Amino acid sequence: MSDSIITIKSVASQQQLVIERPNQGLTLQGNLTVPGDKSISHRALMFGAIAQGETRIQGLLLGEDPLSTAHCLRAMGAEISDLNSQEVVVEGIGLGNIQEPTAVLDAGNSGTTVRLMLGLLASHPDRFFVISGDDSLRSRPMSRVVLPLMQMGAEIWGRQNNSRAPLAVQGKTLKGIEYCSPIASAQVKSCILLAGLNAEGNTTVIEPAISRDHSERMLKAFGAKISTDAETKSVTIQGGSTLTGRDVFIPGDISSAAFWLVAAIIVPDSELVIENVGINPTRTGILEALNRMDAEISIENRQVIAGEPIANLRVRSCQLKGAEIGGQLIPRLIDEIPILAVAAIFAQGKTVIKDAEELRVKESDRIAVMASQLSKMGANVTERPDGLEIIGKGNLIGTEIEAYNDHRVAMSCAIAALMAKGKTTINGAQAASISYPDFFETLEQICQIN
Repeated sequence: MSDSIITIKSVASQQQLVIERPNQGLTLQGNLTVPGDKSISHRALMFGAIAQGETRIQGLLLGEDPLSTAHCLRAMGAEISDLNSQEVVVEGIGLGNIQEPTAVLDAGNSGTTVRLMLGLLASHPDRFFVISGDDSLRSRPMSRVVLPLMQMGAEIWGRQNNSRAPLAVQGKTLKGIEYCSPIASAQVKSCILLAGLNAEGNTTVIEPAISRDHSERMLKAFGAKISTDAETKSVTIQGGSTLTGRDVFIPGDISSAAFWLVAAIIVPDSELVIENVGINPTRTGILEALNRMDAEISIENRQVIAGEPIANLRVRSCQLKGAEIGGQLIPRLIDEIPILAVAAIFAQGKTVIKDAEELRVKESDRIAVMASQLSKMGANVTERPDGLEIIGKGNLIGTEIEAYNDHRVAMSCAIAALMAKGKTTINGAQAASISYPDFFETLEQICQIN
């Protein structure tokens, strides 16, 4: 692009992102790829570590969260090659063979690392573990996985009645259970399945709505005896299954692609092609929501690689309309709601996002934070107990924004800033590296000023 609209400064050990939109002529153009899917990256590392033999992973996300998972696994005896290489090799140590670490396991900012790892730790008898993370992670609820694990016979202790990290785990021989989860959560489901993998008998998880199913797909590919029932929204795993290492290709993360989808829609005269994006049906809620709002998105070059469907997404700028987003669609787009809120600002009419209480216990209270930060920019956003109500009006004004150490808040506000008059400053922009280390470089590459 001829003149950069993006500046990154270091202020008091944090990054400030400054975006100053030109008065006219800004468009987004080009083909791009997005980092590997974060959910699949976590699982590829974990399942490879407890499998027998070698697992080769292509497309691993190099964000901070998967790095935390790799660090914890290495501390328990797994051999994982250089994470910066194009292909990451995990030498499996076999289910039941993880070692007792000599120090506290550090999950950083990654709730996925803690919640999934607890299922593994609790099911390894005669070993003691302590797992913790940063300030944000230590404030996030863990009882949703601790309670079902205790029903299986786990011994876990933690702050606030065993609901907050640090968490201490005494590994035990667990027994399979049938668990009816009160929430649709892939983290809860995956934690229980991992515990069931090394438990006696069968373990079944029943959800109120089907959450993302990467664990089921990958466990089956690794050789676990696992079955699903769409009618009852249940999944069952047989204890004692042996996992065997395999090659894994990680598609582009649709949660990361969502930022570019919305950016191209709201910035006039834009067109982007996002290549090799995972379009697993349990993750495509963002596409359905944007289609309800009359977005112009086409799915091209569909393929299935290692059990996961992928495709190119072509998106063009267009006028959106308001819509109601809620119900069973929410578990399939929970991580994309912050950027969906940005899209709603530029839609005609009212958009209501509901049934999304889960957003309040993410890296930040994303309902409160997105309402406050977008309102600072002049958006008409009302906070609801379970979501947001947004009256589309556009006409944003640049101002100073706080990211609250939340990667999706930082990136969503950066996309909103592309359409804000004047200068927008986002404090704590470095949070984007949790899931998308090259986000701002990619933003510069696709911006064109005519």
